[in-house]
Amino acid sequence: MPVTDRTLLQQYLAQIHYCRVLDSDAIQTIAAEAIAHTYSPDQLIFSEGDESRGLWIIEDGNVKISKLNPEGTEYILHLLGPGSSFNDIAALDGGPTPANAIAINTVIVWSIPARVMSRILEQYPKVMRAALNMLTGRVRALTRQIEDLTLYPVIVRLARFLLAQAENPVLSGPGITRAAIAAHLATTPETISRMLVRIQEAGAIRFDRHRIVIVDEKLLRLVASL
Repeated sequence: MPVTDRTLLQQYLAQIHYCRVLDSDAIQTIAAEAIAHTYSPDQLIFSEGDESRGLWIIEDGNVKISKLNPEGTEYILHLLGPGSSFNDIAALDGGPTPANAIAINTVIVWSIPARVMSRILEQYPKVMRAALNMLTGRVRALTRQIEDLTLYPVIVRLARFLLAQAENPVLSGPGITRAAIAAHLATTPETISRMLVRIQEAGAIRFDRHRIVIVDEKLLRLVASL
């Protein structure tokens, strides 16, 4: 059995946008019905098109949400870490899972069963209204992501990722390799390596063993066209 912390789960639930409208008793009730799981690195949590098993929340480790094109090339939509929820859309509308979820490293996750989510939506209509606001924000973020992929070269997308990485530790956790970054930015690991060297030669970053350190944020923002 995984070493889990249901109290921590309650804290993470309370941080989810559409659960913030619930009182502590409701959060505690949801957490009591959650099921803990552990997954090994690269283990599939669920596949695109699977029947939804509800809402998932990460306690420890990293998960990637990805899709495959017809040729089998992976594109990573999201890189997630502790406190992140995923499969929200399927948990809310009861439809199939919209993408694949795969453990990047050893992961402890909680699932909130679909029947529990259905009951919460019936009992608390304000949850659905809050969820609509959250989903609207995600659509806007996805629109920006598509714009980056279609309008900007790899070096710009990479510079933007490095800036985001500096603000969000999840994007630099164990298992966030150059291959994972490449799959997220729709390019190849070799191209990522070449672009990193160019950004380093420009003086915006330096390498500290396996870490990338931003030494000139203003210059990096210039490379990122921001």
